[in-house]
Amino acid sequence: MPEWLIEEGIAETRAILVENGEILASRVVWDDEPWRAGAVTSASLLHRVGGTRRGAVRLPDNSVALIDGLDGGLTEGAALMVQVTRAAMAERGRSKLPQVRPAPQRQPTPAPTLAEELSAGPHPVRTLRITDRSFDVAGWDDLVEQALTGEVAFSGGTLLVCPTPAMTLIDIDGALPLRALALAAVPAIAGALARLDIGGSVGIDFPSLEHRADRQTVDAALAEALSGWRGERTGMNGFGFVQLVARLERPSLVARSALHAAGAAARRLLRQAERVQEPGVLLLTAAPAVLRALRPQWEAELARRSGRSVRRVEDARLALHAGFAQAVVP
Repeated sequence: MPEWLIEEGIAETRAILVENGEILASRVVWDDEPWRAGAVTSASLLHRVGGTRRGAVRLPDNSVALIDGLDGGLTEGAALMVQVTRAAMAERGRSKLPQVRPAPQRQPTPAPTLAEELSAGPHPVRTLRITDRSFDVAGWDDLVEQALTGEVAFSGGTLLVCPTPAMTLIDIDGALPLRALALAAVPAIAGALARLDIGGSVGIDFPSLEHRADRQTVDAALAEALSGWRGERTGMNGFGFVQLVARLERPSLVARSALHAAGAAARRLLRQAERVQEPGVLLLTAAPAVLRALRPQWEAELARRSGRSVRRVEDARLALHAGFAQAVVP
């Protein structure tokens, strides 16, 4: 039976759904995300769009969120309780505001922890010690590499997953005949959606198939592969394009890596450091941008958890995600 495994790392809590040693799905929460889906808080109405139930509210930390479902009698400046339905989403050069809805009669509550949220689902949940190697055995590092590069290999080809402001795009490349390539990509696409925690609008650029019967065959295969997936999809058009739409509550692993590259690399470096078993001072070697992204409180927590001193070495020759941690003699 699939089981959720959780690691409560420094600056990041991560979870993987594992069955028979394989990662089926993943979830990640960063500690600097103040308004995650499920949080209930007080707010004040900034303005509303005339003739609609939509508008914007100001949250207690002075940030702004979009709101839908407003009562007709609420006027600007009115106090109300709201529940977050979608976290803020970073994009190239801008950020999408969080989204909320009215939550009358509710009391302020933080968003559920990852363990609480997953425990409400059908699969058992187990929180691991940070020294546990279950994530490594299941292939967490390979999954992170896919998120960093956006490349997901499958037998006969590669998916290229790219977040854009409008949607997540998935391109398919390979040397197989076009019909065979499209069919081979289907299970890889279905797996990537859950493994990389991809939601919202997703565009899939299949190879262009000349014959309608071939397009229908791929559509049927995709429908079967997505049988447990909650969302809607279009049929393949004559250019090989398919669109999927699912509920969007948080950024995917790919979006986090693409839009917060230094922060993602810093969290990866902290995870490596927590797993160093040799005695000595912890030495973190990374690109300057990664070390700048390491917040003092994260480094202090690493020292507390490990019981060691922590040192840094900048190496501008290293790529963002090529940093490493090791133990050295004081």
